[in-house]
Amino acid sequence: MVPVHKVAPDDIKWNTRQRMQYIEIMAYYTGVVTRSNVARTFGISDAAATKDLKLYGDLAPDNIIYQQSQFGFVPTASFNARFTDLSPQKVLPLIAANLPIAEGPLEGELIYGVAIETLPLPSRLPNKAIVAQILRAAHHHKKLRITYNSLSDSPEIESRIIEPHSLINTGLRWHIRAYSEERFDFRDFVMSRISEAEMLDIDAESSIEFDDEWVERITLKLAPHPRLDPRKQQNLLLDYGAETLIEIEVRRALIGYTLQKLSVDTTSDHSLNPEAYQLVVANRDEIEPFASWVFLS
Repeated sequence: MVPVHKVAPDDIKWNTRQRMQYIEIMAYYTGVVTRSNVARTFGISDAAATKDLKLYGDLAPDNIIYQQSQFGFVPTASFNARFTDLSPQKVLPLIAANLPIAEGPLEGELIYGVAIETLPLPSRLPNKAIVAQILRAAHHHKKLRITYNSLSDSPEIESRIIEPHSLINTGLRWHIRAYSEERFDFRDFVMSRISEAEMLDIDAESSIEFDDEWVERITLKLAPHPRLDPRKQQNLLLDYGAETLIEIEVRRALIGYTLQKLSVDTTSDHSLNPEAYQLVVANRDEIEPFASWVFLS
């Protein structure tokens, strides 16, 4: 018999490796990866996607197993990443940017010849097993049991049931938007404050279209701080490509985070340092009801 040559992970081409990485991310974080997932994401045929899934199974035989009820492959209890870094720090930005994989073939090289640096902010995320449970619940529209460590002064129920539907990246931390069975409304949960998470085999009763604060958008109108001199006010408008007001359409649920991110003076008398807080809200009466927690009297 002619011996069968098995492909080693280091021998596969880069474009194939990209698909192997995507399969790992989907399997681990959403709990299932299907042929149509791979085909649609990379613009390949169903037959080619089937071949990729088989190759992944050959290269990492203990990682995924086909489950008929899901019409796809699910991670095994012994899942161990072979092709990509599955840390939340790597994966969540991919989900936010809707990109299939992280690393490129020239990672570490300046492929455009220009250096780029980002702020070295501290990590504010739970471990990957918790993040995976959160994302699986959102992906499969299931209930999620969490232990949440709130900063509220009032006593908090340690364990609660939520129904997550969307991620929020404020630039400083990650939240999960979810329906709270305890509060009977939709709210944001800081992911780094979730110390335990378990997806339940119970369908969520809520859905994103019932989250009015999330679905409905409003126009946030910002103006240069009135205590800036006219030249600085004009230059600031030029900065934002505006003539008189800076207008931003934003989900009502995200107004507060947007004001914080842009360092907007939200005091009623514009008393903050205009050099540090260069913008003020021009339509405060319209906006404040949806983000009262960020406005200062």
